[in-house]
Amino acid sequence: MTDNNTLFRGLMQKPYEPTFVPKGDGKLYYDLPDAYLTDQYRPYGPSIQNRFGTNAETRVPFPNITVPDLSFADVVSRRGVFSVFNAGHRRAAGQLIQLFLDQPNPTALSAVAAYVRDRINAPMFQYALAIALIHRDDTRDVEIPSFLELFPDRFVDPAVFPQLREESNLLDRGSRRAIDIPSNYTASDRIDEQRVAYWREDIGISLHHWHWHLVYPATGPDRVVRKDRRGELFYHMHQQTIARYNIERFANGLPRTRSFSQLRETIPEAYFPKIVRSSDGRAYSCRYPNQVMQDVNRTEDQSTVRLADMDISIKRIFEAIDNGFAQATNGDRVPLDNEKGIDILGDMLEASTISINFNYYGDYHQNGHVMLGYIHDPDNSYLEGVGVMGDLTTTMRDPLFYRWHQHIDDIFVRHKQRLPAYTSSDLSFNDITVDSFDVQLNKANAPKNVLLTFWQRSQFDLGTGLDFVPEGNLFVTFTHIQHAPFSYRIQATNNGGSMRRGTVRLFLGPKANERGQTLPFRDQRRHMVELDKFTVDLRPGQNSIVRRSDQSNLTIPYERTFRNIAASSQPGTEVFQFCNCGWPSHVLLPKGSAAGLDYDFFVMISNYNQDRVEEFNENDNCNDAHLFCGLRDRRYPDARSMGYPFDRFTASSVGSLEDFSRPYRNMATTPVSIRFTNTVIART
Repeated sequence: MTDNNTLFRGLMQKPYEPTFVPKGDGKLYYDLPDAYLTDQYRPYGPSIQNRFGTNAETRVPFPNITVPDLSFADVVSRRGVFSVFNAGHRRAAGQLIQLFLDQPNPTALSAVAAYVRDRINAPMFQYALAIALIHRDDTRDVEIPSFLELFPDRFVDPAVFPQLREESNLLDRGSRRAIDIPSNYTASDRIDEQRVAYWREDIGISLHHWHWHLVYPATGPDRVVRKDRRGELFYHMHQQTIARYNIERFANGLPRTRSFSQLRETIPEAYFPKIVRSSDGRAYSCRYPNQVMQDVNRTEDQSTVRLADMDISIKRIFEAIDNGFAQATNGDRVPLDNEKGIDILGDMLEASTISINFNYYGDYHQNGHVMLGYIHDPDNSYLEGVGVMGDLTTTMRDPLFYRWHQHIDDIFVRHKQRLPAYTSSDLSFNDITVDSFDVQLNKANAPKNVLLTFWQRSQFDLGTGLDFVPEGNLFVTFTHIQHAPFSYRIQATNNGGSMRRGTVRLFLGPKANERGQTLPFRDQRRHMVELDKFTVDLRPGQNSIVRRSDQSNLTIPYERTFRNIAASSQPGTEVFQFCNCGWPSHVLLPKGSAAGLDYDFFVMISNYNQDRVEEFNENDNCNDAHLFCGLRDRRYPDARSMGYPFDRFTASSVGSLEDFSRPYRNMATTPVSIRFTNTVIART
């Protein structure tokens, strides 16, 4: 009997090559009945079998099936641009997800998927099938490829692809060289925003964003959308991303990104993505300087969004926040001024299909992406496709993404400021004292509180994502920021007479802005980013806690961010699905500066009895990046508000992080210098 990975592996490779073309380096052949073939190839069924099905090591036969009605998917063509921000595309994807979930077993699912694959939009197929596989109990062992592996054209300088095709056609696989993807190829250094292009255009960050939305889709069957605290996770993950981006801007002499809250204002930032879609040979449209958002009326794309409707949506959202309650579809007033309010607001603002009143509060966040994605051609007069802001896979490359989401975060802050400040009982942990706190590189005689960052050159195989090229590896190299491994060293005393369990919370925050001016706590608080969170048992007396940076419950290692299906099919490799949701480990720290840039590192040990939701083992597979991604089929494993203890306003008398932590023995801070070395080191 064919295992699940074999059933689905080839269906998720080379998405524009017909299903009958052997996959898996030519070793896997899907034996399709003639009814599965599209009209283009059905007349040639026997010759196709003779040509392609002879030498494959594994043949997967499929039965005849009841043909599903796929008319709902006509909203986007097979080689068109699929966008989950587009309401019509989202609805079609939701129906496709439901079709896949409805299949009684993996064999039936693979048969339907094989039939559907060549008939609908390829990215929509990949999106819907990935979500279905992640959320079905019987396909948890299926390896989900990264989007880089499927559609490398979204992330790679198009000048690389002709070189890859030349190598693949002229050289045996053992002789092919790796092609280098140039860094910072989207603009010159005369453009200030290009100073942080290495971060915005980091492939791993975009892959994280895509995979997070696979785990937490905004639209689809209720069983895939409705998850514990998903609205709050939408808030928290994006808030932390914006905070990290602003910290990176400070390190590069740029001010905090300016909120795009005035929808009719001129947008000075241009963006020329230089991405060419392999599906249709068209480039993602650029945005020129000083463009202005307009009503979108693109009937061909089923995209119609009016600025007046955006005004109504945000007015109603502000009214709900300021009044302390939201209006449900049945007219009930649902309180927001409590711990669950942020979760309700997150679903309402995103907006997901579990929004408390979608028709009343609208689709503000996603429609903003649509309007900004079509700003260059809002009525389709020039037949231009969407810009990167309108595509979930590419949106984080654009400086405007961060301006838009700074605005979204400011809306959440408007709600958070209505909540009472944390009290002493919320923040203290009786009998627990943090005596000392330092960080140190993992090498002998390293000085305390000095961390290092540098450039790293890594390699990835794009062979399974490039269609209609000879089989075998096609390697590219790319350069990204990286840090030297380090450890947190905490000395804590339990002054009680019995074992106490605590939650260690580790944060980093900028000391100064881009001008070197000290940040007041009201600003620093919004830029405190979580580095790790883990439980610890504290025996009576002194306790020494050492935690390595690579153990973080925020991040996943490089090998899981840039996972490769061909490699993961080897024996002994781990399952790739839900587990690959997590912040990329190589961007755990900000870049810092050549002279060394000082940051505040903060530790807090909170009372686990107040944190506990339900027991779980954070060392289990897939539990290790729960800060952004939660736990599969379980409640979020921390009863505190996400971002605690920095998510709420404090008294005006608290002017610094030291002021905030001084009254509490279970907290400590230490200044840490992060030094950047402008050297490229190859990954070994």
